[in-house]
Amino acid sequence: MIRYLANNEIDPEKWDNCIEEAFNGMVYAKTWWLDMVAPGWEGLVSDDYESVMPLVGNRKYGINYLYQPAFTQQLGVFSKLVLSEHLVNDFIEAIPRKFKFAEINLNTFNKFSGEVIESQSWLTHELDLIKPYESLAKSYSTNLRRNIKKAESNKLTLVKSSKPEDIIHLFRENRGKNINHLKEEHYTMLARLIYAGIYKGLVTTYGVFSPTNDLCAGAVFLRSKKKAIFLFSGLNDVGKELNAMPWLIDKFIYEHSQQHLTLDFEGSNDPNLARFYKSFAAREITYPHLKINRLPWFVSAGLKLIKGIR
Repeated sequence: MIRYLANNEIDPEKWDNCIEEAFNGMVYAKTWWLDMVAPGWEGLVSDDYESVMPLVGNRKYGINYLYQPAFTQQLGVFSKLVLSEHLVNDFIEAIPRKFKFAEINLNTFNKFSGEVIESQSWLTHELDLIKPYESLAKSYSTNLRRNIKKAESNKLTLVKSSKPEDIIHLFRENRGKNINHLKEEHYTMLARLIYAGIYKGLVTTYGVFSPTNDLCAGAVFLRSKKKAIFLFSGLNDVGKELNAMPWLIDKFIYEHSQQHLTLDFEGSNDPNLARFYKSFAAREITYPHLKINRLPWFVSAGLKLIKGIR
């Protein structure tokens, strides 16, 4: 039986134990992460926490809705049991009717065939690091190998444990200027997430410094079971010119090769980013993006209204 539990009804120990034992468990579904990205989150639980599904909701204009929290690419159903399409369908159907709209991501192991307003397959890219570095590097695209070779002659310096604030600032002053949905509170939350991850031994930060000793690229890697997630990065024009980001990622791959570890690039539906990740010989992996509409038929502008929520 699937039960709907409010935040104060959830047993954190049993919930985290389920995520830890689930073959598809992810750090995003751990209580510490959810508490930071979505205080007051709720959940669906089957039996004695054999399977769980986080529910991240809010209310605006009198409408209760579910959304995907920032910096949390995938959630969905996590299970200690065989994760069948039928089980995923049952969890989606168990979402309380009070939620009139939902735009959420499941995870790569969730197969869904229920009735939704729209279901799309979104992309992430993954690279298994079990092979020796030489074998991995041979699979890089010709252009990528050329850019890394150029970077080697640019007198770059790689520094671990770079300050999270510096990497976030680098992003905000460059690519972040064109991303309007990320507000001050999101960047504050991201810094807290990174520091919490560092404290738990799950996060490593990398910075690349130019010949003039200026930070020109930075990245945050988050450990999630046997995955290393490319959680966040920053890059400026100098870093682009010096090929700092491909050089940084190549160094990470070199350090972690021949390990039972998968590098998850966390994207992307953006063709340009997808092309960059594929240049490392990363393979496409899909996960379901769902939109559920339970709004009354006469709410003709419902979807447009919800788009402005968050």
